[in-house]
Amino acid sequence: MQNDFLSRRDEEKRMKEEGRIPPGQALTQKFPVLHYGPVPRFDEANWKLRVFGEVEQEKSWTWAEFQQLPTIRITTDIHCVTGWSKFDTTWEGPLFRDFFKLFDVKPSAQYVIAHAEHGFTANLPLDVLLEDDVLLAWKYNGEYLDPEHGFPVRLVVPQRYFWKSAKWLRGLEFSSEDKPGFWEQAGYHNEGDPWQEQRYGRR
Repeated sequence: MQNDFLSRRDEEKRMKEEGRIPPGQALTQKFPVLHYGPVPRFDEANWKLRVFGEVEQEKSWTWAEFQQLPTIRITTDIHCVTGWSKFDTTWEGPLFRDFFKLFDVKPSAQYVIAHAEHGFTANLPLDVLLEDDVLLAWKYNGEYLDPEHGFPVRLVVPQRYFWKSAKWLRGLEFSSEDKPGFWEQAGYHNEGDPWQEQRYGRR
């Protein structure tokens, strides 16, 4: 137990020296499960991922169709607003920037609202999602996501606190205006940048 603690402290020190730990964060070796509401049951026959809003034509994918999309694998650090950071996590799924090319988005679209099970939403500027490390992930460490971590599909947006990486994704709404999501309406910061410690408060 003491050796594990010392090993964690050594790794945390190394991460700080490398500039990889945002302010107020601490290393975890585990993968804490945090979400509001129950874990939804996956129904493949009725599951669809839909894009709508400021697009030229709404479009949707079944689970079988979605799995045919090209994927990439990234290794990245993730940071939770509750204070933990997990390093060198590996995710696989379609790159959002590539997925974005599969439909026509109107010039008026400046924001994306992720819609998930149980009516959960999370809002992000479109340009954040177009970064080169944002995925519509269905695998973690080479395996399909565990249900409690978002199976079948979740957003992975490493440059924001992890509540922005909505689990159990069902739709992406492109919008000309910002629409604060579930946690943003509850008092979380609208932007959620861990390097700026944007945990709570609108701005």
